Amino acid sequence: MTRSSVSCPKFIPLLAFFMCSCSLPLATCDDTDKDRLALLCFKSQTYDPTEVLSSWSNTSFNFCNWSGVSCSLQTPLRVTALNLSSQGLSGSMPPCLGNLSSLESLDLSSNKFHGSIPSELGRLNKVIHLNLSINSLDGYIPDALSSCSRLQILGLWENNLQGEIPQSLTQCIHLQKVALNNNKLQGSIPTGFGLLRDLETLNLSNNALTGNIPSLLGSSPSLVYLDLGANQLTGEIPEFLANSSSLQVLRLMQNSLTGKIPPSLFNTSTLTTIYLQSNNFVGPIPTVTGTSAPIEKLSLAENSLTGEIPATLGNLSSLIRLSLAVNNLVGSIPESLSNLPSLERLILTFNNLSGPVPQSIFNMSSLKFLEMANNSLTARLPQDIGYRLPNLQSLILSKTQLSGGIPASLVNASKLEMIYLVRTGLSGTVPSFGSLPNLQELDLSYNQLEPGDWSFLSSLANCSQLKWLFLDGNGMRGSLPSSIGNLPSQLEWLWLNQNKFTGGIPMEIGNLRSLKVLYMDLNLFSGSIPPTIGNLSNLLVLSFAQNNLSGYVPDSIGNLDQLTEFYLDGNNFSGNIPESLGQWKQLQKLNVSHNSFDGSIPSEIFNISSLSQSLDLSNNFFTGPIPMEIGGLINLGSISISSNRLTGDIPSTLGKCVLLEFLHMEGNFLTGNIPESLMNLKSIKEMDLSRNKLSGKIPEFLALLSSLQALNLSLNDFEGPVPSSGIFSNSSRVFLKGNHRLCANTPGSSLPLCPELGSKGENKSVVLEIVIPIAVSVLILLLCLVVILVRRRKGEPSLQHSSVHIEKITYADIAKATNGFSQVNLVGLGSFGAVYKGILLSEDDPVAIKVFNLNHHGAPKSFVSECEALRTTRHRNLVKVITLCSTVDPTGSDFKALIFQYMPNGSLEWWLHAKDHGYDEKRFLSLGERINIALDIAYALDYLHNQCAAPIIHCDLKPSNVLLDHEMTAYVSDFGLARFMCTTSTTVPANSTSLANLKGTIGYIPPEYGMGGPISSKGDVYSYGILLLEIFTGRCPTDEKFKDGMSLHRHVATNFPGAIAEILDPTMLQNDIDGRNSEMIQSCVLPMLKLGLLCSMASPRDRLGMAQVSAAILDIKQAFAELYSGGISISDM
Repeated sequence: MTRSSVSCPKFIPLLAFFMCSCSLPLATCDDTDKDRLALLCFKSQTYDPTEVLSSWSNTSFNFCNWSGVSCSLQTPLRVTALNLSSQGLSGSMPPCLGNLSSLESLDLSSNKFHGSIPSELGRLNKVIHLNLSINSLDGYIPDALSSCSRLQILGLWENNLQGEIPQSLTQCIHLQKVALNNNKLQGSIPTGFGLLRDLETLNLSNNALTGNIPSLLGSSPSLVYLDLGANQLTGEIPEFLANSSSLQVLRLMQNSLTGKIPPSLFNTSTLTTIYLQSNNFVGPIPTVTGTSAPIEKLSLAENSLTGEIPATLGNLSSLIRLSLAVNNLVGSIPESLSNLPSLERLILTFNNLSGPVPQSIFNMSSLKFLEMANNSLTARLPQDIGYRLPNLQSLILSKTQLSGGIPASLVNASKLEMIYLVRTGLSGTVPSFGSLPNLQELDLSYNQLEPGDWSFLSSLANCSQLKWLFLDGNGMRGSLPSSIGNLPSQLEWLWLNQNKFTGGIPMEIGNLRSLKVLYMDLNLFSGSIPPTIGNLSNLLVLSFAQNNLSGYVPDSIGNLDQLTEFYLDGNNFSGNIPESLGQWKQLQKLNVSHNSFDGSIPSEIFNISSLSQSLDLSNNFFTGPIPMEIGGLINLGSISISSNRLTGDIPSTLGKCVLLEFLHMEGNFLTGNIPESLMNLKSIKEMDLSRNKLSGKIPEFLALLSSLQALNLSLNDFEGPVPSSGIFSNSSRVFLKGNHRLCANTPGSSLPLCPELGSKGENKSVVLEIVIPIAVSVLILLLCLVVILVRRRKGEPSLQHSSVHIEKITYADIAKATNGFSQVNLVGLGSFGAVYKGILLSEDDPVAIKVFNLNHHGAPKSFVSECEALRTTRHRNLVKVITLCSTVDPTGSDFKALIFQYMPNGSLEWWLHAKDHGYDEKRFLSLGERINIALDIAYALDYLHNQCAAPIIHCDLKPSNVLLDHEMTAYVSDFGLARFMCTTSTTVPANSTSLANLKGTIGYIPPEYGMGGPISSKGDVYSYGILLLEIFTGRCPTDEKFKDGMSLHRHVATNFPGAIAEILDPTMLQNDIDGRNSEMIQSCVLPMLKLGLLCSMASPRDRLGMAQVSAAILDIKQAFAELYSGGISISDM
């Protein structure tokens, strides 16, 4: 190959460049070369994994042919456009882009650029189109962009931008489209947007903007699209906006807007979309005065609208979607709605509508979503409904009174995805839904439906998308067919309970490998559990309770190692409990009572340390001694091994179960003494050791167990004196019959006097004549005091000293507010009950309603504790109680509930572990938000410990008990385990209340409590320290990573301070630290983690006080503000 053949290809660009240099002024060629150098600079600072920039070569001068680059058509050659969208590029945004002075279009969207937007982009004074959306950019929008005087299109959406929208941005008077949505922008909307005459599109949704909508917004004659949804805007809809002559799309949902809805919105000649849902609008729905309004989509859901649905809505002939759900609308459904020829969605759920559903509604062939549940409506489903509504995707009519059966033609609506017909009074046979290939959720529970020949079950095999199937509460009869195993492989929830099914459980049930919840209880099933049940390794809850099942429990049951609840009670099972149950590490409830199990109790059961709620082995035929391993159940609240054939002594290790509240061992053949170790059961409420062969003296420590409410020692062989104090002073709570060798130290008991008091010598008689009247008088006085105290404790709890307004709330009010305690309203489940979202008649805003499950051990006391704590406290970071309800329900059972301020941003648990709770993983907290939340919690604990008249210990601080309002302010909640302290000291005498009186939560309980130590404020400090470490690392203290001696505290301490960046929550760094990671970690993160470590020290005396912690975090917050600011003050954070 010759030298000339190698050099010729390179000669052409060199020649072009030479010609340029010879024929053009020097300055022009300099500009051209500046463009090339700027592009090479961009490449050098950008990570390019797919080598899309491979053509950008330092040896190539013809940059106009480089990938993504466009140049002017005339010389001199200048870069006019750079389009590298969706190329997988990453790194910081290079400032040298500002040197492309002739650039008219810059599109770097859908990449992975991070860091701040360089202010040098403000030098692009010819740029018309700037799109940096869908990256990971943070920091502030630079003021310098206002220098881009020709800018028409600005796209910065879906980044992590913070701070305020610069007012100067509105100096770009040619702006036509502005998209800043899906960031973390704060502050008010610049008023200048209302003066941009060319502005067509403005999207500021999904930020944290506050204040009113600018009064001039909408005055522009060009504005077509406005989206301000999912912010924190307040005030009313401004007049210009309501009367805009050009606006076509108005999206203001998920704010806190108030006032009435302007009637002009419904009588516009341009608006096609109006989304006002999830605000605080009041008053009636405006009427439509004409017939020309082109509105296609109208959503007013989740407001506080009242009155009837206007019949004039039927004049909106273009309407496609209408949602009026979750308001306070009354009256009937206007028949005029059926005149809407294109209506696809009619959503009217959760109102107070009544009367019959117009039959003409079922003739709207365009309908895709028909949802009218949770009203007081009646309806008659047409027999040909499936032909009338061929496009239906969602049919939700729960709690609508329907007559007759499910029309067979419903299966002809082949696009159906969801069917909810709960508590509708339907009867007859379930039709075959197999022709619905898209069906995902089918709920027919609590009706009077019958399975017929089970063809409906076989047909569901064709519904490949089905995930939820609810047939419970119908009273269905017959045997389950083997075709149940042909149900779709995606099925996760199967509820067959509360029917009258007979026969065996089909082997084919083991085919449903995706099942998470399986309820088959309260039926008449017989035979044994098929071994194929072990195939269901994803199960979380399994219940076969209250059937006629028998035989052995298969060993394969041990494969279900994800189970949290397992119920076999009320059957006829026999043999041994499989030892494989010991493999379960998530189990919280186990009930195998009322069966015929025999043999010894497997010690493996007592190694399931996760058992925290209840273990019930009662009413079986277990033999042999109680395994010493029972002491491993240190978190257990209730244990029953009564009515078996157990022998031997009560294990001394039982005293390690310090959280135990209910202990039932009656009806066995136990011998020996009551072990001294039981004195550690400081939270015990019920202890039944009756009908055994126990002997020895009744130990004095039983009188010191202040929580003990019932003690049964009858029908044993105890001897000696009976203690006279504590619970023994109330004979109605202690049962001792059948112990013939017991005696009393004081006269007046049904027991004989002990021998040392039986002498009738003269001196003793004189003493007795003096002492007895005095003792009797004192005893009567003490009894009177006890009666008074008992009566006071039994009195209904009061919130009369609370600072909030109290109104009397009835059971009916709460039932109505929660739509009959609907699953749709359910927002959380706790140890002692459930929390619902609802709207009371006396409240304009949603409230949180905590309904106590009084059947749960400890729930009544939790209610009283929470009332007492809330009655005496008032602080901006403690959850605010509105009122309470203590009454009876329609069945005559006790009913107790507390009504709180509703927190729209849920709990801290949701934000720290969004993925674990099924939320969007983009739901994360910035560093600033984490510091604020930590400070809010510290303030609350400092108040409880140091500023209350009687100091209060929370005893159950964890992320799920920290709630966040719409401004991300943190509130400490759930005082069901709280304890009042007698002094302000951080320790309590040994005979005072100790943490053994409460359960707490694994991972947050201080180590001294696990050893029976006393309650103290330092226990809360420990929980706070663990919580602090969790906030900044994103790891739960019970994370699978922490085993073999490793813990969250040790994990942080091991990496502190040198390797701390490696264990921090990556989402926090991504959003808050723009190229200054090291400085931010040193000044803010390390001090926070140090506080977390100091608060979670093993010894209480080594932990800080909350007053110290609050002061320290306030200093850290100030440091954060100064680092981030450019002038942000603490009040802006």
